Amino acid sequence: MSDESVNLKTLSERLGLSQTTVSRALNGFPEVSEQTRRRVIEAADRFNYRPSSSASSLATGKARTVGHVVPLAEHHMINPHFADFIAGAGETYSTHGYDMLIRVVPRADEERVYRELATQKRVDGVVVHGPLGRDPRIPLLQSLQLPFVVHGRSDYADNEYSWLDVNNRSAFRRATEFLIDLGHERIALINGLETMNFAKRRRKGYEAGLTSRGIEPEQRYIFSQDMVEPYGYEVTCRLMESAAPPTAVLVSSILPAMGVVRALAERGIRPGTDVSIIAFDDCLSFLHASDSERPKDVPYFTAIRSSIRLAGRRAAQMLLQQIEQPGATRSELWEADLVIGQTTGPKSQAASQ
Repeated sequence: MSDESVNLKTLSERLGLSQTTVSRALNGFPEVSEQTRRRVIEAADRFNYRPSSSASSLATGKARTVGHVVPLAEHHMINPHFADFIAGAGETYSTHGYDMLIRVVPRADEERVYRELATQKRVDGVVVHGPLGRDPRIPLLQSLQLPFVVHGRSDYADNEYSWLDVNNRSAFRRATEFLIDLGHERIALINGLETMNFAKRRRKGYEAGLTSRGIEPEQRYIFSQDMVEPYGYEVTCRLMESAAPPTAVLVSSILPAMGVVRALAERGIRPGTDVSIIAFDDCLSFLHASDSERPKDVPYFTAIRSSIRLAGRRAAQMLLQQIEQPGATRSELWEADLVIGQTTGPKSQAASQ
């Protein structure tokens, strides 16, 4: 076999089969015999053939495309975690011969876009991003009978749907108790927007961690906003100028955590020595908060860690399974790791004053 590229037509000719039979064999249609299916799959592997989405679509009646409808934040910035999630999801789609359709829209246009995708059969399923407490997209997609997986989860306890989430409540309770065990009592929470389900659960975990140690949560140490670097900087500036500044800060994203560090540096305050910081770190590939290529080094941030890329890969797998088996729902709750870095330590004596 030469190194020339192989498409559906040439593969069919080499096998002496019709293009429809080859495509149906590759896509698991039951009317194709097991012997023929094995022969086609072995040939596809041997010739490094990957089905095009258009060819598969003709044989299966599916679009072979997955949709991602991304709502813009209030400041018109796409969540920077989205790139790593899409990288992981894209690995799964590519392996299974699916394409991606990404639509970036204001929240007010989401319902219209979902209805168009379902009516026009542009996609076989969608991933829902940034779920709200009781997210209206979930009953909408169910009514449209469009397969979907939620990255995160909503509060529809009596409604079955597929989701993949991190145990935010457990993670933030554990992080808060870790800081208290180091001697910290004035612990600030720099959280995301609490209309979002993940942020609401993180606050509950933080408050549960405080009350478990007999500390009453104080509103003056709790903040909620879009998670960008200037937000962490501005909040930390205010906190450090207050009469009773926190001795530790729990931050819902690595991005505002960078703002926290900038504000402390301007005041000569040392992270880990004077003020402790724990950040939720999604292992973002473009930030390298820690040097994963040198495992012997201690990472800079003490972090609650969960891979957003792996989440993208798994959510895509769950969605493709649902597309192939309509009506089959499943959910997965991942536990995050607490990785000790350089930004936490015992409460300093100076901070006790």
